[in-house]
Amino acid sequence: MTFKSGFVALIGRPNAGKSTLLNTLMKQKIAIVSDKPQTTRNVIRGIRTDENSQIVFLDTPGIHKPQHELGRQMNKGSFTSLHDVDLIYYLVDASAKFGPGDQFVIELLKSTQTPVFLILNKIDLLKKQTMIECLSQWSERYAFKEIIPVSALTADNASRLIEVTKSYLSDSEQYYPNDQVSDYPEAFMMAEVIREKVLQLTHQEIPHSIAVLIENTEQRENSIDISAVILVERDSQKGIIIGKNGSMKNEINKRASMELRNLLQVKVHLELFVKVEADWRNRPRQLIDLGYKQDPRDE
Repeated sequence: MTFKSGFVALIGRPNAGKSTLLNTLMKQKIAIVSDKPQTTRNVIRGIRTDENSQIVFLDTPGIHKPQHELGRQMNKGSFTSLHDVDLIYYLVDASAKFGPGDQFVIELLKSTQTPVFLILNKIDLLKKQTMIECLSQWSERYAFKEIIPVSALTADNASRLIEVTKSYLSDSEQYYPNDQVSDYPEAFMMAEVIREKVLQLTHQEIPHSIAVLIENTEQRENSIDISAVILVERDSQKGIIIGKNGSMKNEINKRASMELRNLLQVKVHLELFVKVEADWRNRPRQLIDLGYKQDPRDE
């Protein structure tokens, strides 16, 4: 039996459901999710291996009009992925109207020779006739190799998407061990879990203005001590993150500790600090330290 492998980029506008689809296709949580736009800030790899294939999914930040250097770096990661993979999933929210942002992505796709699947997500929200009209309209916008309706939330059509994807992959070697499901560092995963809890518990301007930095970890026999800093841009945001008598920070700590304990399979002692760093999203050095920008000296 031949073995197929390849790299697949998930691209699209913010809130199209890319991270939810990645987790569904992987059948486990790889990427953090929230209902806030631009939750994904880095390209995150999910490695799906079975007896005859290995698909490496690249979940990319939502393509958007950047307002700061962080946004530009997020777009850069998505743009680069278009040319470094074997297949592209262009994910769209089938329940949303077509707009200038969608047209911008289509124009980007015209610059690549990589096969593109249109993944119409959130079909669970559509009536049958609306779905038929949606399929017809999208088929006229670009020469997609395949158009596959799915529901990332309910896993509807996920199995078919995997099988069709395999048919486009080449006979090739296995890139990662059978038991490896991602390749990001442990500290990155810890920071993402904490950031997800902040996103889930806060509103308005807070989600876009925060970042998490793991300052120190200390492994003990049956536990791990984690010290992390939540960065915000203003004193008012710091007050919201801390909450009255520390209530918000305590809830973030509680939820993050619980998930980290399940992931790491050890007791977790998490200490959170909140620090104001004005305009951190426009500071190259800060973005490098947070893993959002490559150090030019490493290029």
